[in-house]
Amino acid sequence: MYQFIQKQTDLDTVLNLMNQNSIYGLDTEFIKVDTLWPKLGLFQINVQNQVYLLDGTTLDLTQFWDKLFNAQQNIFHACSEDIDLIYHYAQNKSLQNVFDTQVGMSFLGHGLQVSYQNALKTMLNVDIDKDQTRSDWLARPLTPEQMMYAANDVHYLMNLSQNIQKDLAEKSLLTCVLEDCKNLTHEIGTETPIHQLYHDIGNYRHSRRQLMQIQHLAVWREQMVKALNQPRSFILKNSTIIDMVEKNPRNNFQLSSIKDIRANIVREHGKTILDLLKFLPEQAEWPLRMARPIRHSSQDIGARVDEVIQQAVHETTVPKEVLMRKKWLNALYQHVVFHNDEQDLPNYLLGWRYDLLTKPLIEVLHADETYLSRQMKVME
Repeated sequence: MYQFIQKQTDLDTVLNLMNQNSIYGLDTEFIKVDTLWPKLGLFQINVQNQVYLLDGTTLDLTQFWDKLFNAQQNIFHACSEDIDLIYHYAQNKSLQNVFDTQVGMSFLGHGLQVSYQNALKTMLNVDIDKDQTRSDWLARPLTPEQMMYAANDVHYLMNLSQNIQKDLAEKSLLTCVLEDCKNLTHEIGTETPIHQLYHDIGNYRHSRRQLMQIQHLAVWREQMVKALNQPRSFILKNSTIIDMVEKNPRNNFQLSSIKDIRANIVREHGKTILDLLKFLPEQAEWPLRMARPIRHSSQDIGARVDEVIQQAVHETTVPKEVLMRKKWLNALYQHVVFHNDEQDLPNYLLGWRYDLLTKPLIEVLHADETYLSRQMKVME
């Protein structure tokens, strides 16, 4: 049912087969417990209905990565972590030829997070075990149970994809899904610009001073995690940073009482953190306040926004949660409040959603612009 590839010479067989057919079913098994970047254990591929388990601990996969970036289509289920791993190992962040069966199923009304196990049951009436999820994929030798689990993750993937793509094509939604998959892989490869890191942590409740402090801490944390290859939560959790700027500790004793802060961080970096909180640039350089979420707009605007979205649901049959995410709606809200350029909106809002949703929603929000601007002045 599968072949486990550990030798470089055996990988050539797989690469030759990939030359003959450039549509691949793919999955990865990795460990990412105490590191920022994942450690690859296995890379599974289904090519021409043959399943190979590539040993990530022994093989040079340089040529394999090249073939993925030049493929006709790479098929995944819930691809985010797989793509992140590929980008790290390949040192290339431009994979565009992806079809994610989870994204496809969300357009068909199965929810945003349908599992692979449930997807197979729903679409193919196939049952698989998922009892090796927490395995140590770096340990060798792998057990037969681990390898069968890994093989199953791509064995049925091509049939699953074919069924989903057929259903999407019948509803004239396949091109929309492929565009969303392209946007997703772009989003995974896009890091928040260093000068905007506070956006990932702060919110509309924070003052400009607090946002500046958050920015200082976020930049320092990013430098630390990349230097040490540790998860961000090992240095400072987002909730810890928020608690820190809201309590504004002045010494290590007060710093020690901050939510979830690790004792070693206080001990080794306490002075640095306190200095980052205390020594700020001139006020003119502080970030602007962030706009409130859309739910805080004037009374009838929420109803009008919902009306536009529901009309789009009716026209497309695409579920509401797929058509418009909360973060995209808030991005539109920020766009109107701060008179930003449309090209700065998320890519999701500039493609097939633009005429259907983005343009009508901007018009609705512009009608509320006076209220929005007044709210921002009150918050300054």
